[in-house]
Amino acid sequence: MKIAVAGTGYVGLSLATLLSQKYEVIALDIVPEKVEKINKRISPIKDEYIEKFFREKELNLKATMDYQEAFCDTDYIIISTPTNYDDEKNFFDTSSVEDIITKVISMNIDTTIVVKSTIPVGFIDNVKKKYQIDNIFFSPEFLREGKALYDNLYPSRIIAGEKSERAKVFVEMLQSCAMKEDIPVLYMNNTEAEAVKLFANTYLALRVAYFNELDTYAELKGLNTKDIIEGVCLDPRIGTHYNNPSFGYGGYCLPKDTKQLKANYKDVPENLISAIVESNRTRKDHIAEMILKRNPKVVGIYRLTMKSGSDNFRASAIQGVMKQIKANGVEVIIYEPTLKEREFYNSKVIQDFNEFKTLSDVILVNRYDDSLNDVSDKVYTRDLFSRD
Repeated sequence: MKIAVAGTGYVGLSLATLLSQKYEVIALDIVPEKVEKINKRISPIKDEYIEKFFREKELNLKATMDYQEAFCDTDYIIISTPTNYDDEKNFFDTSSVEDIITKVISMNIDTTIVVKSTIPVGFIDNVKKKYQIDNIFFSPEFLREGKALYDNLYPSRIIAGEKSERAKVFVEMLQSCAMKEDIPVLYMNNTEAEAVKLFANTYLALRVAYFNELDTYAELKGLNTKDIIEGVCLDPRIGTHYNNPSFGYGGYCLPKDTKQLKANYKDVPENLISAIVESNRTRKDHIAEMILKRNPKVVGIYRLTMKSGSDNFRASAIQGVMKQIKANGVEVIIYEPTLKEREFYNSKVIQDFNEFKTLSDVILVNRYDDSLNDVSDKVYTRDLFSRD
C-alpha cells in the first residue's frame, strides 16, 4: 500500500505517522520548513507521541512539496488540509480541499480519496456531482490538539462515510496501526458522517459553554463554583469530564464547527445551536468585564495557548478578551514562549518571565501554572481543577 497525506497539521501528520509504521506514506505540504523538518524527523507541531515516534520508530515516511510525486501510484490519498470558517460567506472555506481534488483529477490516476478535513454537511455529494467523480468518501477524525497521534493509536471510534470494500480496507489499515483493540467501527453514508463530526464538536462546545455559564452565575452571586460543579457532575448521567471552567472555547475545531453547524441549520428550526455560539461571545465579554472592574493599567496575558501541552493558539478565547480590554484603553502585554515575534496584534510580547510578572497589574491565566505562585494575588483565572 502507498498512501499520500495532503496537509501536515495535527490531523495529517498524526495519520501519516500512524500509517507509516506499516505502509509507505508520502506527506504533502506547501510549507518548505515543515517538509524539511518531517524529513529530518523533527515534528513541526507539539505532540508528545509524534515526537516520540519520530525519535524511536522506523517510519516509512517522506515529505514533499510536489503533489505529483506525492500522488503518483497511490492507493489512497488522504486530504487533511485546513477548512476555516468564512464569516462573510457563513460557510466553511473548502478551497484547499477542492484544490487537492482537482490536482488528483488532473493526474488521471486510479486512487481513492479520503477526506479527513472538516467539511459542511453535503460536501462530498456536491463534490461528486461538481467534478463527476466517485472515488471519494469522508472519514471524520476525533483528535485533540497535542494528543493527535495518541487519539489515532487509541481511537474512540472509526467512522467511514461509505459502505464499500475500499472503505473497509481503509478502516482496516487504521485498525492495523492502532494499539487499541476492539475499536468501534461505523459505516454510514457520507452526509451522515459529515453530520456526526459537526454535532460531536458542537456538543463538546455545549459542555464548555454550559459550565462556563454556571461559573459566571456563581462568580457574580458570590458562590463556590467548584462545589456546585462537583455536586452536579457526580450524577453519572452528567459525568465528571469536560467540566473545568475557562475563558471560552477556542482552537482549531470548536469555534468554526459550531458556526458551520449553525449555518447548516439555515432552513431548520433551532434555538440551542445558535445559543452555543452566542454563549461563547457572552463568556468572553464577562471575563473582560471582570478584569476591567479591577482598574488595571497593565494586563498581562499568560500564554495565548489555551490548553496544556498545546502550541496552538488559533482562535483562542483569550484573543477576544484581549481586544475588549484594549478597546477600553488598558495596555496588554503577553508572555508566550512559543512566539518569536516581539508584538502580537500590537501588544508587546515580553520574553522575560520575571519582567512580565513585575509589569503586570493583573495576569490572565486560562490554565494555572505553579510558576505563578509568587504572584498569585495578581492572577485572574477560572481554572478550578488544574486540568484541561
